[in-house]
Parts: sequence; structure tokens; C-alpha cells
Amino acid sequence: MTTTLSAGPGRDLLGLGAQRRRTTLWLLALTAGLIATGLVAVGTGAIGISPATVARIIGYQLFGVGDVTWTPPEEAIVWQVRLPRVILGVLVGAGLAVCGVALQAMVRNVLADPYLLGINSGASSGAAAAILFGAGAGFGQYALSTSAFLGAMAASLLVFLIARSGGRVTSIRLLLAGVAVGYALYATTSFLIFASGSAEGARSVMFWLLGSLGLARWDALLGVAALVIGGTIAYLTVTGRSLDALAVGDETAHTLGISPDRLRLRLLVIVSLCVGVLVSASGSIGFVGLVVPHLARRIVGAPHVRVVPVAALLGAILLVWADVVARVLLAPQEIPIGIITALIGTPFLLILIRRLHASKGI
Repeated sequence: MTTTLSAGPGRDLLGLGAQRRRTTLWLLALTAGLIATGLVAVGTGAIGISPATVARIIGYQLFGVGDVTWTPPEEAIVWQVRLPRVILGVLVGAGLAVCGVALQAMVRNVLADPYLLGINSGASSGAAAAILFGAGAGFGQYALSTSAFLGAMAASLLVFLIARSGGRVTSIRLLLAGVAVGYALYATTSFLIFASGSAEGARSVMFWLLGSLGLARWDALLGVAALVIGGTIAYLTVTGRSLDALAVGDETAHTLGISPDRLRLRLLVIVSLCVGVLVSASGSIGFVGLVVPHLARRIVGAPHVRVVPVAALLGAILLVWADVVARVLLAPQEIPIGIITALIGTPFLLILIRRLHASKGI
């Protein structure tokens, strides 16, 4: 009997150690894959540049090391045009993925993503007002991004107020409020396009609604990076156990001394800030926050302390490659990146629905 009792905890410890090693190996592999992806993506375009040359240019710009064996146009393309775009793709992909993880835990719905709370629709309405009617002109070159961000924050506040009107911020109230606000703001954006009477403005709005990394600039990346990495990914990783409890149910959270309402409010604020900033920088990009969390859970299991960093890396890699395809598929014309992510995400969504039907009969 003594041997049997001791073997159980021993097997648990061995299993936990194996899970940690598996997670570590995946994190290392995905990090290496992200670095390789970045070097290839920066060198891909109308003017091809080898990954080795890209690495030397970046090293020279950052540390002043190495001999200059490249041309000034190549240096300008790498440092001023493509590298900021790739970094923005990394940040947007990682941010949308971890926001999807948080939302799926918050509302306990496997089909939840950043579109759920109407934040994307709010940002779209703000951007449409800026493009078509000059809203936010006082912000100068940041008028578009600022208007989109303010629209996203207004949408999240409206969702919260509607969800709280019944007294408690529950999962179902957040879900229904987000759907309602999202539809209303989508209609608002459509009305703005129709009312403007500008064909060129409508074209610009539609391209922005489908997402693009073409607005990437060095001066805007620092703030996005601080919010995504320091504010969102770090916080969600630290609070992974609380997310586990919330994903199981409110009763489990209460048992562990966690207030579900307060946790949902904090998550709503963090996700709203992150998605608002990301949408204002890149437009509305779908499916990343829906598909990537499921891939991460299949790789490393359900605990959020492991899911969050893996989802961030997967989302970054996915969006960078989607942007490469968007840039080169019909070059010199650029395809909105949202079209590419939708084409990639739709098969995964159909597979997910089929598995849910097989396992739960829904």
C-alpha cells in the first residue's frame, strides 16, 4: 500500500515535469521559428534581399557592427520599410491571439474572439469618421489611429454598461452586449460610408476595415510593444491560474477566493485597451484571436500559464506570414491582410465546429 501511494505522486511529478519540458521545447522552437520568419519576411518583396543580408543590416543598425556590403536602397528597404511592418505584424498577431485566449476564458465560449465585444466595430466607426469626415483632424498625422482607438474604447465602455445593467457582469451578458453593440456599430460604419458620397474615401475605409500593416512606423511601435508585451501578455501569464478557474466556472472561482465579476472587469479593460490599440494601428483583422488559442491548447494543454506565451508566438508567426502573402500574391497590388487570415482561419473554424459536434453533439 505504501508503494502504491508513493507511486501516484511520483507519476504526477513525472507527468508535470514532462509537460514543462514539452512547453519549454515548444517555446524554444516557436521563438526560433519567429526569428527565422522575421528574417525571411523582411527580405521578401519586389526587391528580394537574402536573410543573411537582412541580419547584417539589422545588426549594423542596432550595434554598429559588421562591414557594409549592401547598397543604400537595400538598407532603406530593410530598416525603414519592411522591418517596422514585420515587427508590427508580430505585435498585432501576438496581441490578438492572447486577447482571444482571455475572452474565451472570460465568457467560457470556445468561439469567442476580439470581435465579440464590438471593439473592432467601434474602431472601424472611428476610423471611418476620420477618413470620410475628417474627425480627429486636430491630432495631425495620428488622426486615423486616434479616432480608431477612441471608437474602440467607447464601444468597450458601452458593452460594459449594458452588461452591468442587470447588476452583475456575467458571461452571457457580455456575450449578448458585445454582439448587439457590434452590429449597431457595423451599421453605423456602413451609414458613414453611404453618407459620405466619396468613392475614394469608401475604398480607403473598406481597405482599412480588412486590415493592413502598411501604416507601421518606428515612432508608433514602442507604445504598441509596451502594451502588448508588458501590459497584456505578461499580465495574462501571471494570472493564468485565475483564468483556469474562470474558464471552469464561477463556482470554482469563488471556491478559490477569486471574484469572477472583478476578474472579468479587469480582463475587459485590458482586452479593450489592447485590441483598441492594435486595431488603430493595423485595422480590423479577424480569425487570429479565434483560431490561434485552440492551436495553442492542442499543443501544450489547457493551463493558461502555458497557453498564453505559446498563443502569442503562434499568432505572431501566423500574421507575419499572412502579411507576406498579402504583399506578394498580387504584387505590386497589396491584398488586405484580413482576407488572407479569413482564408486561413475558415478551414480551422469548420474543423473546430465538426469536432464540437462529434464530442458534444452540438
